[in-house]
Amino acid sequence: MILLKRILWVLLTFCLLINPTHSNVFANGDGNIDNGGGGMGSGTSQNKWTPGYDGVRITVVRASDQKPVSVSIDYTNKRPSTGLIHFGKVSKLHYRAGKSLSVQVGGYAYQIPATPMPRIISSGDSVTNIEVIKRYFCSEGAVKMVANDTGIDYNTLTDGNYKLLLEPIAYFTFQGGFMGMTAHEAALYDQLLNGGLRSKMVSLTHQNLPLAMFLETPDLGYPAWNGSASGRVSNHQIITSLGLGIVRFNDAPVTPPPSQTNFQYRANTDVITSVWLSTSDQITPDSPASVTFRVLGSSYTVTNIVIPEGDSQLVWMKWRTPSKPQSLSIQISSSDGTLSANSITASIVDLNQNVPPDPKATDRNDSFRQPSVPSYTAKKSSSWGVWSAHWHSDGEGHGWWEFDWTEYSATLSATQSVLPDAKSPSTTKSLKSGYGIDIRTSTIISSNAPSSHTTGVQTAVSYFPEFQYKSYWRLHDLKTGAYNASFWLKPNDYSTYRSRVHFTPIWYPDGSYTPITRVMDAWTPDGMLTLQLQTPVTISGNLFSDWHIAPQKNK
Repeated sequence: MILLKRILWVLLTFCLLINPTHSNVFANGDGNIDNGGGGMGSGTSQNKWTPGYDGVRITVVRASDQKPVSVSIDYTNKRPSTGLIHFGKVSKLHYRAGKSLSVQVGGYAYQIPATPMPRIISSGDSVTNIEVIKRYFCSEGAVKMVANDTGIDYNTLTDGNYKLLLEPIAYFTFQGGFMGMTAHEAALYDQLLNGGLRSKMVSLTHQNLPLAMFLETPDLGYPAWNGSASGRVSNHQIITSLGLGIVRFNDAPVTPPPSQTNFQYRANTDVITSVWLSTSDQITPDSPASVTFRVLGSSYTVTNIVIPEGDSQLVWMKWRTPSKPQSLSIQISSSDGTLSANSITASIVDLNQNVPPDPKATDRNDSFRQPSVPSYTAKKSSSWGVWSAHWHSDGEGHGWWEFDWTEYSATLSATQSVLPDAKSPSTTKSLKSGYGIDIRTSTIISSNAPSSHTTGVQTAVSYFPEFQYKSYWRLHDLKTGAYNASFWLKPNDYSTYRSRVHFTPIWYPDGSYTPITRVMDAWTPDGMLTLQLQTPVTISGNLFSDWHIAPQKNK
């Protein structure tokens, strides 16, 4: 069944809570939730799911920066066994930020709502009602339950600055063990098992569980789901787009996710551009797929791609951007399967500009107020993988292709020192305004992948509080490269000695002075690794106190 277009994001003024003892409980939530599902296969004693054994994980999220601000609470109408195998209380947002699966046995905490929840996951005999699900979780009663269980004041929770992230949970038997997991966790677990979970529980873990909730409109960096509302889905589709619903309050603004077909790259930089290749039928070594990227008059083809039925894989090219700023188009085509994008627009920018102006001894800024230190989005780890296949023979002249998943990962770490310039009279982290500071950064990329999959850090740029962390910045030079790259400031054109320093303004008030440095352009197939470093120094006095002017003595 192809997904029918429903009315997108109906703004609800009131929602009726299905409650046997209260008939008019008003709601103040707006549900961005839709669902689907399909028939269920037959199970065995070792691998089975009983309809109704489901729940929902709820996490309070700050709307402004999409950060979880509460512990996650699991709600279910059932009482899972004390020996339940689970992965703790980790939300989809935590996994997106780099959290990995951690298997736990027992100790599972959950809440049974006073008013039972509607059934969340469809089965072959029972199709859930998304409007009933919306009314329940948008209701005042449900929101107050979450406020109480997370310890967040109800009025604060509903003031428009927070959202509820909902994730459906399934409790089922797999390989004889009773397990509980969200759709996102099921996809990650299946990747670890090289498709072992999907092979036994596909109707639940790769159909009805992820399709139990998905977004009608983009939110929290996740896209609206425009695929089929029934049928099997891939691990990639689950991780990026399925198994979540969102409740917002008082028309909280929605920040759309960044377009996956528009990218910004720095000039003269090694980058990796990737797309997803998906297939509904298996792609085998008998007829492998190829993907071709075309950019700047050249083409790059990835060959011998194999993918199991209903799954996907990242495919990428590593290339160097042109030295001049421009906008260019990357065209992508494949011999088989479906690409996540056939065209990508890349903006090439040059950061070697907006250098701070020449500092003067007469400079003043009487209206200056210490700005808050901004926090740029960090991505310190990434993971991706490649499918391979081998022939499994039954010994009688027949056989089949078995697929293996090889997972790769990369992590970024960095340290920084901020010290007074060597020509400053101060040798500690306290200096007088007007003198320069020396900023040095060291980075490490750790990865189990071939070098063709990654780059080292290639860019470091520092921003300063006297410019409100914008308007002007200083680029760093690469001192040592590759996967243990180090950086220092470019020579300062206004320094008598062409020192690699930044001069603090003479007017800067006493107190903390915190430059920030963004470390960027460490590329992987799963995107760019980046982080922010900030190391404060203390301003105390100014350089005028080191000057002594006296009249010339008469001879």
